Amino acid sequence: MPYYVYKISPGPTKLVSALEKLGQYDSFKEAKQHARGLRAELSEDDKCQIKVMFAETELEAEEQLMEKREAPILREWEK
Repeated sequence: MPYYVYKISPGPTKLVSALEKLGQYDSFKEAKQHARGLRAELSEDDKCQIKVMFAETELEAEEQLMEKREAPILREWEK
């Protein structure tokens, strides 16, 4: 399965984000290096995120990125 690199731009609401596919790689190492390079180019004011997704298809990767995940629970010792 390939690794996809996406740029996630904030949309008009928290539930809607704009996804832009930036690359597709067969190995995680290549995808990670590309993502790190792109993150280094982002300015501090930029609200975009660069993420690497592992999925069978491009559609599946985009669905995983659009899933709403609950925030993790912080334990007392993690604060």
